[in-house]
Amino acid sequence: MLEYIKTILVKVSFDKKIFEKELKKAINNLLEEDLRDLKQWCYSQFYDVHPQVLQRCFVGS
Repeated sequence: MLEYIKTILVKVSFDKKIFEKELKKAINNLLEEDLRDLKQWCYSQFYDVHPQVLQRCFVGS
């Protein structure tokens, strides 16, 4: 599931609203262990493009 989510996020990363929507869905559907991996991956891949989105979505995780 995690690899599928990563694929989706890469494909929608051009649009901030869609990216945030998909990221929120992913956060709600993943187990805690996968969520930690997703957070690390997102920050390494998208921090330069969507820093505010990442901070909003990962608050408290």
